Amino acid sequence: MKTTIDIPEPLYRKVKIRAAETGTTLKQIVLTSLTKELEASDATSTDGQSFMERRKLRPGYEAALKAGAFSGGTDSTVIISEDRSSREDALR
Repeated sequence: MKTTIDIPEPLYRKVKIRAAETGTTLKQIVLTSLTKELEASDATSTDGQSFMERRKLRPGYEAALKAGAFSGGTDSTVIISEDRSSREDALR
């Protein structure tokens, strides 16, 4: 996949110098940096919890949910959360 990003000139110069010093390419430095960033955010944000456990509900919806207002069938948020969690697990 190709994309275009705007890199501030001072940062671009630093990255090009680093690439030359390490004998690598700008592309490889960007890919490595993105990978490290995503791994770090995955490790700190999930803490082993599923999406369902991490989600934040609006106060009104949460109160209605606790009161049993949605007990007449399968809660669509549960279905969506389970699907999202299974996709997250498949990517790991």
